[in-house]
Amino acid sequence: MTKKTKRTLALGLAAAAGVTLLAGLDARLVVRTYVVESEQVSTPVRLAVLTDLHACAYGEGQKNLLDAVAVQSPDLVLLCGDIVDDDPRMPEERALTTVEALAEVWPVYYVTGNHEFWTGRVEEVRELLRARGAVVLEGESAAVTAAGQTLRIGGIDDPNVGEEAWREQLEAVTAAQDGEAFSILLTHRPERVEDYAGRGFDLVLAGHAHGGQWRLPGLINGLIAPNQGLFPRYAGGRYALDGDTTMIVSRGLARESTRIPRLFNRPELVVVDILPEGTA
Repeated sequence: MTKKTKRTLALGLAAAAGVTLLAGLDARLVVRTYVVESEQVSTPVRLAVLTDLHACAYGEGQKNLLDAVAVQSPDLVLLCGDIVDDDPRMPEERALTTVEALAEVWPVYYVTGNHEFWTGRVEEVRELLRARGAVVLEGESAAVTAAGQTLRIGGIDDPNVGEEAWREQLEAVTAAQDGEAFSILLTHRPERVEDYAGRGFDLVLAGHAHGGQWRLPGLINGLIAPNQGLFPRYAGGRYALDGDTTMIVSRGLARESTRIPRLFNRPELVVVDILPEGTA
C-alpha cells in the first residue's frame, strides 16, 4: 500500500468517525410510541409522557416541545419528575412555562423527581406547578376521565421524600385501585421494580435514567444511570414487571443540563396508546 493510499484511507476513516460522532450527538427531540392493550378500555386513550426536562430549552417559549406534544393529540399529559432542576444555570421559568402551556390544553398530572428535592424548595416547586395548572400527586390517586374512559392515576414522590413516607405513599395508591379502571402509577424511579410488581397496576411510568446517557443500538441500551450504575437494566424502554404490569421508562428530555453529552440517545417525548384488547 502506497503512502498516498494510506493517507487517503486514514482521511476516509477519520471522516467516517466524525460523521458517526455527529450522528451520535444528535440532540433533536424524537417521539417514541408504545402500545398497551387492555380489556379495561373500550376506546383508545393516548398519553403524552414527559420526564427529566430539567428546565432545558426547546425553542422560544418551549415551542418545539409544545408543538411536538400538540401533534400527538394526547388525552392526558403525565409528568414523571425532574421537570425543574436544582442547577441555577437552568432557568426554572422554562419548566413553568412548559407546564402552564400544557395545562391550558390538556389535563396534566405530575410527580416529583430527585432534582425537585435537591432544590431545597420542593414544596414551593409543587405550589408553583399547581399554580400553573398541574395536578400534583403526593401519594394520592385520582379517577380521571379521558376519551370517555375512566383511568385511575396514582402518583408518588421521589424517594428523597424519605423511605418511610415513600412506602406509605406507595401503599396508599395501591389501596386506591378499584380493580375496574385501567390503573397507572406515576413514579420517577425505574429501578425499584420489586416494589412496583405484583400490586395490580396496569402501567408504571418512570424516568430518571436518561437512557443510560450513552447507547450503542443493538449492543447496549445504556452505559450508566443514577441508582443503577453501569449498564443499567432499566435505562429506557418497555419492561414486563409481572404478568399484568407493564413499565415504560422514558429516556427523558434533558440535554444541555447534563455534564456528559448524550450519545446515540436522543431526548424523547413518550407517547403511550392504551388500546382495547385485540385491536393493536
